[in-house]
Amino acid sequence: MIRQVELVSTRHRKVQNWFILLARVGAVAALVLVFCQPFIPAMEGSDVRGVDVVVDNSLSMQLSDAESGSLLDKAVGEARRIGNEAGNQLRLLTAGPGLLSKAVYDNKLDELRPTSKAAFVSKYVVGSGFGGSSSTYLFSDFQKTAFSADMLNKLATGREIILVPLSGQEVGNIFVDSIWVDDAFLRMRTNVAMHIRLRNGGRAAVSDCPVKVFLGNQQVAAFRVTVGAGQAVASVVQVQLADEQLALGRVVTEDVPVMFDNTFYFTLRPAAVIRVLEIGGEPMARQVYANEPLFNYSFSKVQNIDYGMLRQANLVLLNEVDRLDAGLRDALRGVVKRGGSVVLVPTATTTARQSYEQLFRDLGLGTVQWEDAGAAPALREVAMPNVREPFFRDVFGAQSRTVTMPRVAPVLRWSRTGTDILRLRDGESYLANFASGAGQVYVFSAPFAKEYSDFTAQALFVPVMYRMAMLSYKSEQLPAYKLTQEAVSLHLPAAVGSVGGPADAVNLKLVKDSLTLIPGQRVVGQEVRMELPVGISEAGFYQVQRQGKVLTTLAFNQDRRESELAAYSAEELRQLVGPNRPNVRVVEAGNAGAGLAKFRDERTGTPLWRYFLALALLALLAEALLVRLGKRATATKRMAVAG
Repeated sequence: MIRQVELVSTRHRKVQNWFILLARVGAVAALVLVFCQPFIPAMEGSDVRGVDVVVDNSLSMQLSDAESGSLLDKAVGEARRIGNEAGNQLRLLTAGPGLLSKAVYDNKLDELRPTSKAAFVSKYVVGSGFGGSSSTYLFSDFQKTAFSADMLNKLATGREIILVPLSGQEVGNIFVDSIWVDDAFLRMRTNVAMHIRLRNGGRAAVSDCPVKVFLGNQQVAAFRVTVGAGQAVASVVQVQLADEQLALGRVVTEDVPVMFDNTFYFTLRPAAVIRVLEIGGEPMARQVYANEPLFNYSFSKVQNIDYGMLRQANLVLLNEVDRLDAGLRDALRGVVKRGGSVVLVPTATTTARQSYEQLFRDLGLGTVQWEDAGAAPALREVAMPNVREPFFRDVFGAQSRTVTMPRVAPVLRWSRTGTDILRLRDGESYLANFASGAGQVYVFSAPFAKEYSDFTAQALFVPVMYRMAMLSYKSEQLPAYKLTQEAVSLHLPAAVGSVGGPADAVNLKLVKDSLTLIPGQRVVGQEVRMELPVGISEAGFYQVQRQGKVLTTLAFNQDRRESELAAYSAEELRQLVGPNRPNVRVVEAGNAGAGLAKFRDERTGTPLWRYFLALALLALLAEALLVRLGKRATATKRMAVAG
């Protein structure tokens, strides 16, 4: 009996050992295959010799995603999965054009941060690639303000382009679209109406959003706005400039969760003194300008013109000059070319007509037709000005009393149609405005002499002369600039007019806190053109310095297109791609990247190492169970024999 039991046990152990051996062999073989990384080849014609990856790291990619934090985090995660499967045939075009190893590729992904200087897909894809069959994956939110059908036309046609749209939560986003003031001529300690246009670039309405306005460290205004999705509202606040220094301002919107555009930076400076130069026989406008501190008035006779003063004048008043030589005409062309204004008051002297006609041609005003007024000129009344004319904005008060209008006797007409500021009652023009070069030319049709006009004795004379002078002033600096623009042009007399000459003007630096940038610089006339360096990517105030001296401060903001969160969905992208671009595919990342993973398997093959690893673990588990069950069966039989 004992011999029979031992024989059966031996046979059972032999079978068990065979199964254990089989499990061990299967486990070892599966582990070997895991390290060999076998895969099922991709479909025919989908051979990919390299993979390019573009991760959109623009500011809008900070938008939250319900699955993995921000859209940028999700894009980095998907790009990392592609890197795990593509080996060392990788390029991360967002970080540069070079071929990367897997380790360097992962490090570059970890270093990606949102930036306002992010270029978009067309820059990366056009003309790049490993070859005709390489693939490029584009991860982006595909904002409608940044991506279009024109960009699709620029994509490389000899390669496979995979667009992977990432969608964030539908939220609202209030941002400052623009700011402006009613009058470019700002005065100190005077209320300035500043218009603030706020826009909701999100896909949900925002209610009761707080908005604060600061000048320096002082809050000067606060209000609340409610803006629907894709809508805009404009608000007006009253601010004052305390002194002649450049005021650094901020508009802060307190909306969440999109916060990269919550602060809009701007600068305001009181207008500089306006230089007015009168050229003529007698100083007719001295009483108008000389007693007002807003103007720096000077007078020159035509025989001894100070051309240095003329080159600096904002407004040149040519009052009944009998002789206009070539030098004066060239100087007046220079005034309008640099953006100044010229006021022409004709003379009745017939000998001066030819030189006036030449001046009209030089300034681009066309030809002149002269009228012979005779010994006793017939005066005609000027019509009431149109208060809706921009020239007279804020000039007239609310009183409705009748104003005595001037009476004039015109001596010339002009063929080119300008903007009529004042007309005669019969419809002919008395004062007209013409654009010339970068400046303006104002032409009166009658002299100011008493025989031809009583305009200088009427109430309308002073506001008209003031208005022409004030409109001749142009701010040398914009309130705000965009970080994405290529260059900034500044008029910096301290640099250009220095003792060292124009060469010193190019020694400019942009300084923000501890950051110092040296832009590309070029002097054009009296302007300095600064090309913005790549390193300028943070919104805020940047000082323009030369040899340690602060010349001015510029305000830079993000491109407002980044604040427009409206983006293409996957279906909209497919419609945009259309049937005529077979090399462009739109693939949704899906839940945890399932859709994209399936697409990658179709294009690059299905890796099998995961399955063989699972098989190895199952084989080891089977071995452990066989050993344990064998020991238990042997112990049971021994107990049975002993009994």
